[in-house]
Amino acid sequence: MRPDLDRTQLDRYSRHIILNGVGPEGQAALLDSSVLVVGAGGLGSPIVQYLAAAGVGRLGIADDDRVERSNLQRQVVHRDADVGRPKVESAAEFVAELNPDVTVETHDLRVSPDNVMALIEGYDVVVDATDNFPTRYLLNDACVLTGTPLSHGAVYRFEGQVTTFEREGDSPCYRCLFPEAPPEGAVPDCATAGVLGVVPGLIGTVQATEVIKLLIGYGETLDGRLWNVDAGGMDVETVPIRPNPDCPVCGDDPAITSLEDVEYADRCRIPSG
Repeated sequence: MRPDLDRTQLDRYSRHIILNGVGPEGQAALLDSSVLVVGAGGLGSPIVQYLAAAGVGRLGIADDDRVERSNLQRQVVHRDADVGRPKVESAAEFVAELNPDVTVETHDLRVSPDNVMALIEGYDVVVDATDNFPTRYLLNDACVLTGTPLSHGAVYRFEGQVTTFEREGDSPCYRCLFPEAPPEGAVPDCATAGVLGVVPGLIGTVQATEVIKLLIGYGETLDGRLWNVDAGGMDVETVPIRPNPDCPVCGDDPAITSLEDVEYADRCRIPSG
């Protein structure tokens, strides 16, 4: 770590530096840290914003989508002028204008079993800001196999959820919570069901909070807990997530020891026979 912050950094991060629980050492840890955000949409936008503003030194952004006008109601790192551009490009441009301390690595690709291991290598934390089940399970399995902490968030209409998988001790994983994905079409996506534009901002900001706490070693994360909010009534519920000893990837006798053990296109199941 490097507590020798320069004068500009002392000014930029002054509210962190005077904060008990962060201080110059915590800010130095953020500047020396690296985070991969998978998804530069509704969830990824506030995550990228606040991690960049906090001074996370190396920020990876992975997404293969292009900006559409219908995205702008919630994906706030993109502008009207960005319509048609790769999301990773406009997100990286946003970060560059916000904080020159942050190095952005763009990955204009769809995360797959063929590239995910190389993609997450070297990052301290991975953030799941995706909108589909195959990628959620893929990131979970890759992070379990590599011991990489993972932040998960999801939104649906007026609702959202967040949890953190620290990958230490008796930390559960996404498959402990949801052993397999629901049938295709059982959970409509935002394009079908809609989503209140501020809800991804709420959930993404909580994810960014969790990541920052992990990086500076402060407080308690949502590891072992699923935080749910319904913005319609501002109802909040926290549900415990217990490690499943029979979990196929993090259990006592895991059946998944390689990403080749899973068919991510079919409810993310382990092939039979």
